Amino acid sequence: MATSQSTPTAEPTISTETASGVVIDTADLGNAAKAEEKEEEQSQAFNPETGEINWDCPCLGGMAQGTCGEEFKAAFSCFIYSEEEPKGMDCVDAFKAMQDCFRAHPEEYANEIGDDEDQEEDSEADAEDDGNDTDLEDIQDKKN
Repeated sequence: MATSQSTPTAEPTISTETASGVVIDTADLGNAAKAEEKEEEQSQAFNPETGEINWDCPCLGGMAQGTCGEEFKAAFSCFIYSEEEPKGMDCVDAFKAMQDCFRAHPEEYANEIGDDEDQEEDSEADAEDDGNDTDLEDIQDKKN
């Protein structure tokens, strides 16, 4: 294995030839690590170091660019920057405005509306529970 050091640059690089003849340059490894770090930063919606929200993050599913994008941004920003306990309690109105927008555009937000309605149905079913833990699952669990 041969090792050589190249001329000094901003970051010194070392090229190493492996047994199979492949030359590995540490500058390339450093650049790859930086690219991976940048890609990781872009895959997060919020960067706590800069305090910025990346509205183009794929993790947001394009919600910031849709018809209700401004409502989404207002609700999401409120939640991210919220200092209330529990977190986001001061954002209820912003989230209601976003949900109202979703309901006004069912052709674009059918999945989000459906999720909200499913949660509402679950909440209503829980509220109707008379407090007796004698539903079918509990009875079956007691038998087993």
